[in-house]
Amino acid sequence: MTATLPRTDVVPAASPKRRARAGGVLAVVPLLAFTAIAFGVPAIAMLNGAFSVKDQATGASSYSTQNLTTSLQGAYLTALLGSVKLSAVSAGIGTLLGLPLAQVIVTSRFRVLREAALTASGVLANFGGIPLAFAFVATLGNAGVLTRHLGLTDAGWDLYSFWGLVIVYLYFLIPLMVLTITPALEGLRSQWREAAQNNGATGVQYWRHVALPVLLPSLLGGFVLLFGSAFAAYATAAAMVGSSVPLVTLQIADAISGNVLVGQENVALALSLDMVLVAGLVMAVYLPLQRRSARWLDA
Repeated sequence: MTATLPRTDVVPAASPKRRARAGGVLAVVPLLAFTAIAFGVPAIAMLNGAFSVKDQATGASSYSTQNLTTSLQGAYLTALLGSVKLSAVSAGIGTLLGLPLAQVIVTSRFRVLREAALTASGVLANFGGIPLAFAFVATLGNAGVLTRHLGLTDAGWDLYSFWGLVIVYLYFLIPLMVLTITPALEGLRSQWREAAQNNGATGVQYWRHVALPVLLPSLLGGFVLLFGSAFAAYATAAAMVGSSVPLVTLQIADAISGNVLVGQENVALALSLDMVLVAGLVMAVYLPLQRRSARWLDA
């Protein structure tokens, strides 16, 4: 009688979980390839140009940090700081105005009005560029309808200024804040308000000690999101103020169009790299705040 030995040449079948995991990886491959082509190639080209310096005498190119140094000096630095200031001011005002507006929408008893307001916010948050600039020029420009009828010019109003640009940016930043903070407001538990009232807290005390601390990560995240949206805006400012308000996006456009000194063409790529770094810092702040807010509201 001979013993039957187990076969060692049989390959075990893959488990369902392993097959599902492999299928998920294959499904992501097209997205990764598209991301690598659409974002990776331009990023590599930007980095290469930002660190490339061409010798005007010999025509030879070499790698140096000269372009980055130039992008942080003179008019370029002024434009970068101007964009940061404009984005911070408009994002701060948009956050302060968007929160109470979103609260009114969330607590509205009329469902149709609530849905209409959220739909309008979604449309207005994506309405920008040249059409928005022309709409404000026709309304609040030097010869605008409201400017002439209300005599705003005599009162010192100037649309083509820093504060004029802030007002235009608020047109799409406030609706964006409404869309951003509405889910957080809907996540506030009614039991929290009832518990505060049972302990003798007023409405102001409830918002100061309960609601606002819970909403703080969402508010800061919304501010950061608004900052990034305003920081990257270009067409609206280009159509309205041109070069009267120094902005880094306008400086990049001038450099790309050839309106720069000879040998300074790659400074535009260095300025773009500066913007990418600022955007990276913005996202580094936004993502942890978003996760922290989700933990509070989903608990």
